[in-house]
Amino acid sequence: MAVVSWKEVLLLIGLVVGCYWNSLSCGFVFDDVSAILDNKDLRPATPLSNLFFNDFWGTPMSEERSHKSYRPLTVLTFRLNYVFSELSSASYHLLNVVLHAVVCPLFLRICRLFLDKTSSLVAALLFAVHPIHTEAVTGVVGRAELLSSIFLLAAFLAYTRSKGADHSIVWTPIAVTVVLVAAATLCKEQGVTVIGICCVHEVFVAQGFTLPMLLYTLLQVLRGKDGFPYAVLQTLLKLIVLIISTLLLVIIRVQVIQSQLPVFTRFDNPAAVSPTPARQLTFNYLLPVNAWLLLNPSELCCDWTMGTIPLVESPLDLRNMATLAFYSLLGLLAYHSLRHSNSSAKTVLMALSLIVFPFIPASNLFFPVGFVVAERVLYVPSMGFCVLVAHGFRIVSHKGHMKKISWLMIGVLLTTHTVKTFNRNWDWESEYTLFTSALKVNKNNAKLWNNVGHALENQNNYEKALRYFLQATRVQADDIGAHMNVGRTYKNLNKSKEAEEAYLVAKSLMPQIIPGKKYATRVAPNHLNVYINLANLIRTNDSRLEEADQLYRQAISMRPDFKQAYISRGELLLKMNKPSEARDAYLRALELDRNNADLWYNLAIVNIEMKEPSEALKNFNHALELNPNHKLALFNSALLMQESGDPRFRPEANRRFLTYIQEEPDDANGYFNLGMLAMDANENAAAERWMREAIRLQTGFRSALFNLALLYSQSRQELDALPVLDELLRHHPEHVKGLILKGDILMNHKKDTQGAKVCFQRILRMDPTNVQGKHNLCVVYFEERDLPRAERCLEETLALAPHEEYVRRHLGIVRGKMAAMSAAGQPLSQAPAEGAATIAKEEENKLGKKEEEVSGATGSDGVGEGAGNKKNVRKSSSAKSFQGGGDSQSEHLDGGQADKQQRTKSKSTKEIKDIEKKRAAALRRLEEIDRILSGD
Repeated sequence: MAVVSWKEVLLLIGLVVGCYWNSLSCGFVFDDVSAILDNKDLRPATPLSNLFFNDFWGTPMSEERSHKSYRPLTVLTFRLNYVFSELSSASYHLLNVVLHAVVCPLFLRICRLFLDKTSSLVAALLFAVHPIHTEAVTGVVGRAELLSSIFLLAAFLAYTRSKGADHSIVWTPIAVTVVLVAAATLCKEQGVTVIGICCVHEVFVAQGFTLPMLLYTLLQVLRGKDGFPYAVLQTLLKLIVLIISTLLLVIIRVQVIQSQLPVFTRFDNPAAVSPTPARQLTFNYLLPVNAWLLLNPSELCCDWTMGTIPLVESPLDLRNMATLAFYSLLGLLAYHSLRHSNSSAKTVLMALSLIVFPFIPASNLFFPVGFVVAERVLYVPSMGFCVLVAHGFRIVSHKGHMKKISWLMIGVLLTTHTVKTFNRNWDWESEYTLFTSALKVNKNNAKLWNNVGHALENQNNYEKALRYFLQATRVQADDIGAHMNVGRTYKNLNKSKEAEEAYLVAKSLMPQIIPGKKYATRVAPNHLNVYINLANLIRTNDSRLEEADQLYRQAISMRPDFKQAYISRGELLLKMNKPSEARDAYLRALELDRNNADLWYNLAIVNIEMKEPSEALKNFNHALELNPNHKLALFNSALLMQESGDPRFRPEANRRFLTYIQEEPDDANGYFNLGMLAMDANENAAAERWMREAIRLQTGFRSALFNLALLYSQSRQELDALPVLDELLRHHPEHVKGLILKGDILMNHKKDTQGAKVCFQRILRMDPTNVQGKHNLCVVYFEERDLPRAERCLEETLALAPHEEYVRRHLGIVRGKMAAMSAAGQPLSQAPAEGAATIAKEEENKLGKKEEEVSGATGSDGVGEGAGNKKNVRKSSSAKSFQGGGDSQSEHLDGGQADKQQRTKSKSTKEIKDIEKKRAAALRRLEEIDRILSGD
């Protein structure tokens, strides 16, 4: 038995690299999106144990919507990729190429068991470059095939050493085989089929039996003429161990899927739901279709579902001839190999074993699977095919006159396959290139038209995407997902009427509930999204909220475990001002999935609506435990801490805002709230820096501009505040607080009474009842020495605010001044300059207090501006569009159907004391003015 040389290994690795190096430039496409981009099990924040309770796509195995594909070791390698490169697709593709380069020498080592050195190398070279492997190697999810194949080949190699030199049983290799089989099965289900290959090898190769010999021995035993030979007993013992191991693995696997088969629709596998004989005829016809792909991989397609292969509905269908030819050829090869014990027969038998056993789980013959044909499942069966080709090459090349022709044919075959594989890799560069290449092969698959539409939709090319979605509905008129896609695209094009019509068509294709009868039809969860999408569309009309709620309840009645329906209904109930019912909806959803960070976030939003800040913060923290980078939970929990006014929360709030801006570096709101925190902590330099950054990111950011101006004013940099206020009022000319602050600075620091007067008059034009603007205008009249007008103005102000003591006191001061001037015979419109200076100084102190009210929490004006434009969005559990027909659930912080949580800042004890001190100083100043006026 020849070993594999390093030169041969390097040749195979070089060939693999030459064929697949361009796959490193490919992105995540097709199933990669669900398995990699959307799979939370890859994230370090997800407990490692989740890999052993969830399926390949990250869905809990206990859920009916689970695909039931249990491949934790494969997902573990994805997670390792994520640790080193996160979502850089090149590293994932690189590891796939490396794994294929490992499989090829292992396969060569297997071939050396049955073929000579030259023909085994031919088989390995053909396997390395065969185009059918492109999906398994270039498609990242194909890693399941690669890993499973490594363990499968290693298990078989280990088993070949279970026979000692004296024909005794060596148990260590058998134990290693069982362990490797388990590992192969944890990478992909077909790994367990290596047991069948080992059994065939044990009986017909290791022990050298033929089928006639076995039948003869069995007859002799049954007739009582002879007992079982020792060799047969040894073989039976080894086979029993293998079979028991297989049964244990199968039982464990069944327990993992909780004895439930996954739910597939008629669109995934039309034959699976077809009546007899169409189901049997079609499934058997698929065998020669797969064989033809191995023989002639010229037209490859990433998706063979739906109408790609029409059903074989009649025994008279000519395609049945292909089925008969396939079974005839397979029968002849099996008959030849089982009747003879020569090396050629053993080679053919092992090649057939490699073809047949690994293909059984994907054959649809024993249980339905979620596809019609899948090129990647031919990865291991192609090994047997390559062995047959190489064996045929050996037979032909040994005939003298055919030797050169056979070498020429193999050379041409390897060259054309290499070129085809290299070119095929480019098809996997993006979803658009992949699905458009598939449409060149097959135009009868509505799923392909849908997927090209999705690719265009991701590029925001909605008009062109709509054409593909509409074509999908023409190709497959009863495709629910296609009509949902049409509806979603119309919605993106702001054509609500057409969108609703498309959703209603999709809804009409759903199984209808008959009142009084139990609903028993199993519905694919993605099809139920039609109710969610239609409800999300009509709920934008406040008069149709009850109708939307009815749709959510209908979806729940069809599938009580439909988590998305509870989430969306919770959002709606909150909009309908029914927070307690919304809380119940979210709690029900949490019963279905307690590890969903979005659900804890949504529940926290309900707590805010119900005035339960401590519960809200607790639920925000739950969300962040599950997903430390949950952007909305980071922002809104930090905002809640900031609103509490508790200085103990400031460091954690600051940390969360800093984490948030790392996740959303272009969101001005994050920087603005960091600035507000810095203002709370009297860190003026940091506050200025954060506010400036917020303004840079969002031109005309009202809250940031006003609070920056306020910061300058409080820091005695009033003149620096003026250009900021000018910019604020240029973008927001009706900003009352900005006008008040600007007027204050102009009057008290620039002595520009005319400019201040313009500001206050603008306020009163917008709101004649604004007490602060009215009072400040009265002060301007006093500064202008127009005492009668100041008196009338203060009388009007007092009528607006009869309980404001400072207005009454100022009116008394003005009247006292007027009386003193009248007694002295002075004209009332020409008050003494020193008197004006005194009242202006007093008013500056008073306005200082009012400015503090503008900036603090002591008046109706609040903190100037809070986290103003920020909205708390109640986010759905999926941030992406429902593929197959969902509406996009917006994750943007300023999006959609959210209720605004306005920031109202509470003052610390120290700040309140500062305000009281200013009040006391203002009162002392008023008393001093009283004395001065009395003296006059």
